[in-house]
Amino acid sequence: MVNLNLALATSADIPAIQTLAQCIWRAHYPAIIGIEQVEYMLDKFYSEESLRQQMVEGQQFWLVQNPELKNGQSLGFLAVSDQREGRYFLHKFYLDNEQRGQGLGKSIFALLLARYKNLRELRLTVNRQNFKSINFYFRIGFVIERCVDIPIGEGYTMADFQMLFHC
Repeated sequence: MVNLNLALATSADIPAIQTLAQCIWRAHYPAIIGIEQVEYMLDKFYSEESLRQQMVEGQQFWLVQNPELKNGQSLGFLAVSDQREGRYFLHKFYLDNEQRGQGLGKSIFALLLARYKNLRELRLTVNRQNFKSINFYFRIGFVIERCVDIPIGEGYTMADFQMLFHC
């Protein structure tokens, strides 16, 4: 079993988050949304300014780390915000593509739940064509709550499922 932990990220970790996002998004999402939308979304949501703003607005970023790795490089990242009274929103749950399929996602999710002891509900959105991620979320207990279409500018829309996890 791989030894993993979650480290709370700060603004000093923004370059690491950006590097992970660029690698993960460019490997995973072009087949789902096309490379043009991938590049647009990376620019919009993963610029230094945007990540700083997300942190200021209350998103807690967590870096997925394996302390046994000598290089200290993170394997992925998450971002969560407190909505109110035990209700949270999972904005980001990304794992390096080379780490997928090894059962790490379930372990990371358990680590996340342990960080939020008062969590009663956790929501997220996931692209409706992102079948691997949707199936992962089903396996860890999420259900589809509804379909959402979120315009993000430049004619792009996120066609997502909103999913819900109850503790």
